[in-house]
Amino acid sequence: MTSAAARPPTASYRLQLQPGFTLHDAARAVPYLAALGVSHLHLSPLLEAVPGSTHGYDTVDHGRISEQLGGERALRALAAEARRHGLGLIADVVPNHMALPVPEQLNQPLWQVLRDGPDSPYAPWFDIDWAAQPGPADAPGRGRLLLPLLGDRLGAVLDQLTVDGDVLRYHDHAFPLRPGTGHLPLPELLARQWYRLAWWQLASEELNYRRFFTVNELIAVRMEVPEVFEATHRTLLRLHAEGVLDGFRIDHPDGLADPRGYLRQLAAATGGAYTVVEKILTGEERLPADWPCAGTTGYDALRRIDGVLIDHAGAERLTTSYQRDVADPSGAAEAGRLARAELTAPDGELAAEVERLVRLAGRICAAEPALADHGPGALRRALGAVLAAYPVYRPYVVPGEPAPAAAVAEFEAVREAGALAGPTADLVRDLTLGRLGRSPEKDEFCARFAQTASAVAAKGVEDTAFYRWTALLGLNEVGGDPGRPGVRPDAFHRWCAELDRAWPGTMTALSTHDTKRSADARARLAVLTELPEMWAAECAAWTTASGACPDRPSAWLLWQTLVAAWPISPERLAGVVLKSAREAKLHTSWTAPDEQFERRLDRYARDVLTNVGLAPRIEGLIALLAPFARSNSLSAALLHLTVPGVPDLYQGSEEPLYTLVDPDNRAPVDLGALAVRLTDSPADRSGDLAREKLHLTTTALHLRRTHPFGSYRPIAASGPAAEHLLAFGRGESVVPVATRLPYGLRRRGGWGGTVLELPPGRWTDELTGRHFTGGETSVADLLEHLPVALLTSGRRP
Repeated sequence: MTSAAARPPTASYRLQLQPGFTLHDAARAVPYLAALGVSHLHLSPLLEAVPGSTHGYDTVDHGRISEQLGGERALRALAAEARRHGLGLIADVVPNHMALPVPEQLNQPLWQVLRDGPDSPYAPWFDIDWAAQPGPADAPGRGRLLLPLLGDRLGAVLDQLTVDGDVLRYHDHAFPLRPGTGHLPLPELLARQWYRLAWWQLASEELNYRRFFTVNELIAVRMEVPEVFEATHRTLLRLHAEGVLDGFRIDHPDGLADPRGYLRQLAAATGGAYTVVEKILTGEERLPADWPCAGTTGYDALRRIDGVLIDHAGAERLTTSYQRDVADPSGAAEAGRLARAELTAPDGELAAEVERLVRLAGRICAAEPALADHGPGALRRALGAVLAAYPVYRPYVVPGEPAPAAAVAEFEAVREAGALAGPTADLVRDLTLGRLGRSPEKDEFCARFAQTASAVAAKGVEDTAFYRWTALLGLNEVGGDPGRPGVRPDAFHRWCAELDRAWPGTMTALSTHDTKRSADARARLAVLTELPEMWAAECAAWTTASGACPDRPSAWLLWQTLVAAWPISPERLAGVVLKSAREAKLHTSWTAPDEQFERRLDRYARDVLTNVGLAPRIEGLIALLAPFARSNSLSAALLHLTVPGVPDLYQGSEEPLYTLVDPDNRAPVDLGALAVRLTDSPADRSGDLAREKLHLTTTALHLRRTHPFGSYRPIAASGPAAEHLLAFGRGESVVPVATRLPYGLRRRGGWGGTVLELPPGRWTDELTGRHFTGGETSVADLLEHLPVALLTSGRRP
């Protein structure tokens, strides 16, 4: 058998490793996953993380595989078991940041920086602006690191600080003392350290280390330094060289100073191993063609697959009803712009990041008379305006190279939005595009603007605006564009053809550990776009029946959450509604919770489930939606498994999965129960969506492994219901067929005389075993039993 390492993936299966599902559990699941039909296991981060971490993105030690997951021995055992079943391993890599853990000595490189300051050999690891904070009392010009983690102002908690030998303690925190300072009185001792302990609320104003978005507990790593790359990747690269790991998924490349340079280093170190990047592509944005990787992790596919199953006109009518009900005519795009502007304001959560750019630009201007007289206030305003209006996550300008045409066009879009006006805004643009020559400060500005832009986009849009604008929650996924719902079939086909040509090895995804609602939850919500007036009436009726809601957008979010995840427990419902309200930051937030509002919202959400008049009505709507949601679920799954790219299945999604935003979607899955159901007979599958989806998934996955898919070409249907069919060829011998807008199809009376022109030959639907002859084929006959078909011709045994 050809080793998994010697061939590209045909499909991967994401396993969310955590103390409740370790590498040992993953090894036990290998026989099932091989039987399911995937070629690779996609493992969440493997390196040692904060104890108890359920996600692994809070790395504390790059030198070892997480002991709480089983350690390197368990990983090797998993790899061996995978090899026995013909499977490979793809590892999730976290290059952007490490944890700032509790206790702090868990991160030894950072511990040594806290002890020895800028002279530490580990100081180049971390993205710290030492000059932004006055240094210790005896070295004020050297700077120090702000640690905003005290529960109150320093003066109010001095009695909670204790010295224990060469360690300073604050509750569970532990900090190293600078050598020779342990004997000093506490005030003088604090003044002599290379770090400054401070009230946590100072983070947004004074923080001087780059972090992951607004998460103070994740400190950024300077992966652009070759020695840092080598040290942090040594273990994973060794395991790849030894055949344990076959490929890599790169987390948040937009946080890196030079994503292309990083990928080139990785490709050189691995000989070009299969690598995909978690790059969020906005609108019609394309992945930079010069990145040495196989493609993205698949959010661009999610948006297109979901979009082609949505009724565009109905979604717009639903949006109009929403705007009228919540009295907000502004639109989704404006919600995003306002949220970005709040983040970059002087009192915003990302004000410290903007201030760092202001200081850097000020130094550049002070060094050149031609750039003089751009004051900090003008720079701050210009940066805030540009960052709030930037249309994608970030530009990809490499100092010393001409700015990419895409980056130039993006700044032109900023100008058209009215945010690029005046000489200071022009300065920001020209510095970012590298038009003003080179110097260390100018090169740094170019990279740092891009890193900051990505944080503003992520926090402002997906983590704020998408919780405020709740017209149709199924559109509010990473990389989504709620203001432009739906994708026409011709645009979908063009995208698939381009993917097939340019990025045939890219991942495609429908559910991930970061999706706010899983694919099947969104499939239910998609039906609402086909009956917008009915849904608006239901929202009004449910709101009336449930009494006064604390917040109208929260009511829309609540009702759609009930539809998406029904049946749902009070704890799950209240948890997601509370998290959404805090992320929206309109009435409450994580940093400034309004306890009274939160109690009212929690009570409102829980009371809905005990409302004797309302619960039956909700169940009635779910029953009405069920046949159409079934069609959407199966169609989305088929498209995911057959369009160009490598489908990445999230754990448990081979059956209907109705999960919500993390941590709801990261719980361990009972793969043993799925293995049992995989052996069901065809008779057991009849009318059971769970078994239908499992059968579709394993059939398509095995077909991908045994029957190579060829080039992509659309196949058009003709007849009265042609717009409801989506079909395409993969080479000459595979034709997937899917239904779109099933409610509208039912309303118009079904397929009627609609036909699909199949290529000549004898065709078999792999899902039902039925046979068809090439030429004009009745769609009603083809889709008599299922809303999808997977046709093959001339299969090799």
